[in-house]
Amino acid sequence: MLVRSVLSSFLRKMATNKATVPMVKLNNGREMPALGLGTWMSKEGEGVAALKTAIDAGYRHIDTAFFYQNEKEVGHAVRSKIAEGVVQREDMFITTKLWNTFHDPSHVEEAFKRSLENLNLEYIDLYLMHTPMSYRFKGWFADDLMPYADGKLELTEVDFVETWKAMEKLLKTGKVRSLGVSNFNSEQIARLLAECKIKPVTNQVECNPGLNQRKLTAFCKERDVTITAYSPLGRPNYYEKDPENVPKPALDDPRVAEIAKKYGKTPGQVVLRYLFELGTIPIPKSANEARLRQNIDIFDFKLTEQEIAVMDTFHTGKRSVPFSLCVNSKYFPFNIEF
Repeated sequence: MLVRSVLSSFLRKMATNKATVPMVKLNNGREMPALGLGTWMSKEGEGVAALKTAIDAGYRHIDTAFFYQNEKEVGHAVRSKIAEGVVQREDMFITTKLWNTFHDPSHVEEAFKRSLENLNLEYIDLYLMHTPMSYRFKGWFADDLMPYADGKLELTEVDFVETWKAMEKLLKTGKVRSLGVSNFNSEQIARLLAECKIKPVTNQVECNPGLNQRKLTAFCKERDVTITAYSPLGRPNYYEKDPENVPKPALDDPRVAEIAKKYGKTPGQVVLRYLFELGTIPIPKSANEARLRQNIDIFDFKLTEQEIAVMDTFHTGKRSVPFSLCVNSKYFPFNIEF
């Protein structure tokens, strides 16, 4: 037993990255690592390998979703590292999401149960409503998640407030610790706060230098709601990319390269540090070991006011994830500035 204990302690120390990730205090008293790993389009063998590498590199915050179809891979990687003694369950912060086809209150509990079963962990740290928009329910399988009729995505008008009220009931199960939302605008956040009992702990939105979300971040901060930043480095290979309208990423700009050189960092690390200093929680996605280690190593330097001003110049307000298939939804969130 003593040998096993010593070995477990050694493995956990080896798995901790040199960079210490600070914790963010949520409005319900729980804590969330200030940087995480996004897993969109991270599947099967490659996804599991990348997740294990990430945990070894020090990541403790992993973001997935039912729609990503990789919850099983996330759970497998976490359980493997627990079995190796690298981490304990309480070290990890696992987020997943309620998909748009499950917004009807009658589907919420079952959707949550399926995510919990996929992950095969004792509990989920954070459960988000993936968007405020709802789609027609067809079924529970991958082919059912984007329902089309006559070439158009089938939208419904389930009120996200009613969906949220059904999510609130999940807290009583003890199987989820915190609730939040994703892709909500300021008016939708305000309505949720006015009409519901449980305050969301975070609003996960696209946030990068081209869409820095300063106004939404300030709005949410005033209400003690954090902003989690997905696509923090941009999304050059995303299927909705419009080359004429999506701005050139800050990663390729010589000014950012110059800032990176000053600190002995990469342009990506400068971007992530910028977003952290804006008060967001970035969740970059990578399967590359070197980049995984770089992305988490952003807490040993600080940008000057002048450097932040340079980073601010990249803001255009344009989205790389515009949800263009949903513009006719009653609850489409991007018709207002923030």
